[in-house]
Amino acid sequence: MSRFLFVVPPLVGHVNPAVGVAAELAARGHATAWAGLPELVGGLAGADAEVFRCAVVPGQAPGEPLHRPPELRGPAALKFLWEEFLVPLAEAMAPGVAAAVERFRPDLVVADQQAVAGALVAERLGLPWATSATTSAEFSGALDGMPLVDAWIDGLLGDLRKRIGAPEGTADPRFSPLLTLAFTTPELARPGGGGSPEAAGRRPIRFVGPSLAARPTAPSFPWEWLDPDRALVLVSLGTANTDAGAAFLTACQEAVRERADRVQAVLVDPGGVLGGPAPDRDVLVAPSVPQLPLLARSAAVVCHAGHNTVCEALWHGVPLVVAPIRDDQPVVAGQVTVAGAGVRVRFGRTSAARLGEALDAVLGDPAYRAAARRVGDSFRAAGGAAAAATHLERLLDPSPARESR
Repeated sequence: MSRFLFVVPPLVGHVNPAVGVAAELAARGHATAWAGLPELVGGLAGADAEVFRCAVVPGQAPGEPLHRPPELRGPAALKFLWEEFLVPLAEAMAPGVAAAVERFRPDLVVADQQAVAGALVAERLGLPWATSATTSAEFSGALDGMPLVDAWIDGLLGDLRKRIGAPEGTADPRFSPLLTLAFTTPELARPGGGGSPEAAGRRPIRFVGPSLAARPTAPSFPWEWLDPDRALVLVSLGTANTDAGAAFLTACQEAVRERADRVQAVLVDPGGVLGGPAPDRDVLVAPSVPQLPLLARSAAVVCHAGHNTVCEALWHGVPLVVAPIRDDQPVVAGQVTVAGAGVRVRFGRTSAARLGEALDAVLGDPAYRAAARRVGDSFRAAGGAAAAATHLERLLDPSPARESR
């Protein structure tokens, strides 16, 4: 059996997809370990997970989400992400990744796209590595019309390679030359065609769909609160946008209450920007929820177009109202609307009235749910964690016997 080291950033949405793949590999008899933040990985992968500690960005508290000025959008947000988070994170993680390799002796490193230290250290140490791509933004040609931005990122990565990688290396650390696992499908990532890293020679890419796995710990939830005679709407802005969401969540509350005769909502508010939970038969506010079980009972989702939330909703055939804030979210939101599975609204300028109109559309027009189900069907056909595990196995054992599994 083989040994797989997963290198992940301190971001829930980037750890969760890898959890299912690691569990599948372990079930097949392989040894798995992690290089990352034990406080985060252990809570998602289980207390038995072997986690080698890696440092985080200086000044970031362990387990805390990335905090950025809430007004940052567009190129300014991308610049902040790379200069203030991704590059410092890679430099902070590199010694821990090297130590994990030394102690665990993996046959293959599986590096998240935003934990580029995994790829660069593996390259320097002569280890094969695969990429875990937990967002579909990179597969849509989003930077095709911005060559200066693309060149700027390449320059940052080139300088980073000189500091922590093999200076003579040439591979883009965001795309393994051996294998990139894309936790999506073309039905979402490129519903209208468009560019792709494959066209630029970055291959092979394997579209495996979302990797959904049972989570070891889940928040308690008052299931008796749900009203079977009303449509349930789940509202979530993820864990990294608490500083920007007060006005939006307030508008969501108002929109739902105006439709309380037929709609009720669960609002996820990890930052407590709404003042905490209060008894209410129409809106339930909670700092965290068991998202996958709730999605199975939801009629619509309102979110920031975070890739994990979008894919989990579409897996369950649930249409979306998407309000992207920054980073890859505008790209993912565009993919949702082009696929016909949701309505896009403006995050910073959306009123309760506009949100209500968007909710009415996705709840009332069956075409949105049909499109969501179509994408969800493609997810299930792609194979998820099992397919990802098989692709990783084949990197190390491409024999016919392995191919026939």
